[in-house]
Amino acid sequence: MLAVAGLSKAQAPKVAENDPQAIALGYKENATKVDKVKFPKYAVGQLCSNCQLYQGPANGLGACPLFAGKAVPGAAWCSAYAKKA
Repeated sequence: MLAVAGLSKAQAPKVAENDPQAIALGYKENATKVDKVKFPKYAVGQLCSNCQLYQGPANGLGACPLFAGKAVPGAAWCSAYAKKA
């Protein structure tokens, strides 16, 4: 079972877009909703599921060290995105 900062995936709350850390990072639960003017670094196809920081399945919830104790969907995005090698 995937652990999210010590919590099981079922127990970890999903990151809310209005969470202060999420706001600071321009987090969007659905990457297609990213404001491309405010975040010009964003490119179509960038998703948490293909970011170096994401630890989880592509089509589900996973852990991200930027949101300790909370789960993020694989289809989400934030400005800390770093493509997996």
